[in-house]
Amino acid sequence: MSRIKIIGAGLAGSECAFSLARRGHSVDLFEMRPARSTAAHQGGNLAELVCSNSFRSSNVTNAVGLLKHEMTLMQSLVMRCGEEARVPAGDAFAVDRERFAEAVTGAIANEPSITLRREEVESLDLWDRHSCLSGTDKSVRATYDFLVVATGPLTSQPLFHAIDEFLGRDGLYFYDAIAPIVAADSLDYSKLYWKSRYGKGSGTDYLNAPMTHAEYDAFVAALLAAELYPLHDFEHAVHFEGCLPVEEIASRGIDTLRFGPMKPVGLEHPVTGERPHAVVQLRKEDLSDEYFNLVGFQTKMKVGAQQQVIRMIPGLENAQFARFGSMHRNTFINGPRHLRNTFQTKKDDRIFFAGQITGVEGYVESAAVGLLTARYIDELARHGDTRPLPYHTALGALGRHVAESSPDRYQPSNVTWALIEDVIGRAKKIEKRERQVARAVADITTLSAWQTA
Repeated sequence: MSRIKIIGAGLAGSECAFSLARRGHSVDLFEMRPARSTAAHQGGNLAELVCSNSFRSSNVTNAVGLLKHEMTLMQSLVMRCGEEARVPAGDAFAVDRERFAEAVTGAIANEPSITLRREEVESLDLWDRHSCLSGTDKSVRATYDFLVVATGPLTSQPLFHAIDEFLGRDGLYFYDAIAPIVAADSLDYSKLYWKSRYGKGSGTDYLNAPMTHAEYDAFVAALLAAELYPLHDFEHAVHFEGCLPVEEIASRGIDTLRFGPMKPVGLEHPVTGERPHAVVQLRKEDLSDEYFNLVGFQTKMKVGAQQQVIRMIPGLENAQFARFGSMHRNTFINGPRHLRNTFQTKKDDRIFFAGQITGVEGYVESAAVGLLTARYIDELARHGDTRPLPYHTALGALGRHVAESSPDRYQPSNVTWALIEDVIGRAKKIEKRERQVARAVADITTLSAWQTA
């Protein structure tokens, strides 16, 4: 079996390491935290969730729901630990982030084929400096068979420069934002009501803060006037459209928030039946119900401005913050220029990139690429060749996006039906999705035999 070096123990790196270890490979998993942290992480556990605590829809006819189902069929560590840490969230798959990270960390620690090394890696070489037998003579150093870079969007500067040098200095970047978390016991429940959109879920998964027309207009005005953190290391910000700061959404028009994260449709008051002008939803952050995440409220406002603006929301006048929103730089490489649909680099087939750094967006997608990378490395080690999963599966579609999108217009993307190859043809939408799901699940069920072969 092969010896693999994985840099980064986030969702993708942990998933990749665990899958390879279960297939009999020897893995050295490098993680620089907690000795050196990032602008977004708070602890030293592996697979720490730094933005939302949601894995999004569980409906299998939704593209991300299909992706999660395919990953479960392939015995995903992230899906297993997610189920263990799951909290009620209606149609969404949300987790207690601390329990989730602890579960992943424990699974990695208990896997004998994985050596977790808490140190920063600053190069892409395949030499193992820990096994150098004679000074700097590389001829007597042990080598890794494969290298996986799974450092995510917050890659440290030394390694980022090494990646730039290796790929040719045409990496891309964007900015991402984190939503604030408030304490449950600081809320005024007389102004709030429990309801999931369209009545999905248990009915106590989301708290809703309704706003009148006047309250909404005043809130938007304050949001647009709020003081923001300046950008220091780039001249301008390039935001990912799927995770825009709330103030950026508001800047696009007075009603933009009402058609986005503050959409009132499906959230009519359970007693009066009236539809508010706008609604702010709060999602449970953990199993103890002690904290709530403001859904869709990623922000780059300064701390004082966050307190002032968020406390304008009805029911949140005295909100106490467990975590303020923040802004951080995300980096990703130009996948179509540099990666194959198996996530190998075109420059060196032994070097893979996995997770969000490849240009997939979202927790589930990042973990999925780690799972895929493990599969491809295992096939290479066993058979000397590997083939990508079919593009009509959600898993295979991620490789298609990374390798076959336009290199001149490449942007991060969640998994969507637009990425998944249509092998059904003309049919009614509901019927078509059901048939697409059945075809994908059947093929993944067959292909996942690599896990137990």
